[in-house]
Amino acid sequence: MQIAEKLAQNWLARLQVDCPNYDRATYESIISWLLGKDLARFEELTASQLAIAEQAMDYRYRILLHRYLGVGPERAYRNLITRLGSLVMLRNKIKTWVSLSRDRHRAVVDVLQEVIQELLHSDRYLQQQIAWITKCSSDSRLRNALLLASAEEYCMRPIRNQPLLLYRFVNYLRRSGRGGITHVPTGDLVRLVSEEVMPEDADNPVSLLDAQAMAQYQETQAWEERMAARTSVKQEFESYLVQTVGPVAQDWLQLYLQGRSQEEIARTLDKPIKEIYRLREKISYHAVRVFALKIQPELVANWLETSLQEHHLGLTPSQWQEYCSSLTAEQRLLLDKLATGKTLEAIAQDLNLKTNQVMGEWSKLYLAAQEKRSPS
Repeated sequence: MQIAEKLAQNWLARLQVDCPNYDRATYESIISWLLGKDLARFEELTASQLAIAEQAMDYRYRILLHRYLGVGPERAYRNLITRLGSLVMLRNKIKTWVSLSRDRHRAVVDVLQEVIQELLHSDRYLQQQIAWITKCSSDSRLRNALLLASAEEYCMRPIRNQPLLLYRFVNYLRRSGRGGITHVPTGDLVRLVSEEVMPEDADNPVSLLDAQAMAQYQETQAWEERMAARTSVKQEFESYLVQTVGPVAQDWLQLYLQGRSQEEIARTLDKPIKEIYRLREKISYHAVRVFALKIQPELVANWLETSLQEHHLGLTPSQWQEYCSSLTAEQRLLLDKLATGKTLEAIAQDLNLKTNQVMGEWSKLYLAAQEKRSPS
């Protein structure tokens, strides 16, 4: 247990700095929650796997620290609902569902709370977390904070470019529809979730309404692979920002990834809020139009699952069909050549064009696909 002991010591030192007003028992409870029940697993991890595990713990800890630790139960719960309610796609799905149901006066936040409550009462992973948190602490307030942090981290896990909570909402639709609560017509229900239940590989269909199928998406390996990709992208992008925008851009990104608002970032960096907003726009420009497109396209595409060859630029089957139908013959030809893995230089030679012309056309195609993925 040498590695687990070392991790525990490191976390204790960090907690004593970050939370000096708490007692030793609280520190130990948080550390137990972070490390988990199976301490022996750390001894079997490779160096890269251990780095990923530490990154995952750090992510959970920052969620706990910034939204739930030391916060009253009612405020902490509101923080969770506000955070999950910020998911635009989920809000849109709930609004569509409400509009299709007989009870059209329900608010998005009410439905969201029902989904969260169902998760806490029936989801296998969260039930395991509840049992472990009970063993970690006897302090009801701390238990509540640990549970809400666990729930947020779990709900925000990326599954096929979308948060896991979105798929849990699909399961909720199935059960509540059967129970006669909202009387969603079967046809409308299928239409509402059709994009989620139809995978790109038609020969191997997966129903996301199937609890067993959903369980496959919770495998630790897939989660850790995403965490590794996220870490690589973050490190590369931070280095890029320092070189092109300046060190303050790296500071902004780190605070932004912690869930801080622009106002909080401005106070932390001691900058005027207008300057922070300008910085955000500059970083967003570099992230989408330079870094993801020209500097490290493969790295970002693998993380976001937006590669052309494997993920159709992150578009659902119906979106991809609409996207392709909107292209000119020349654009479809370029896309076909890119899909084969050819370099821009080779494609330029094939089409008797300059490389920067091909790059410009590819940029337009990429940005159009991303706009379709995330409509305003």
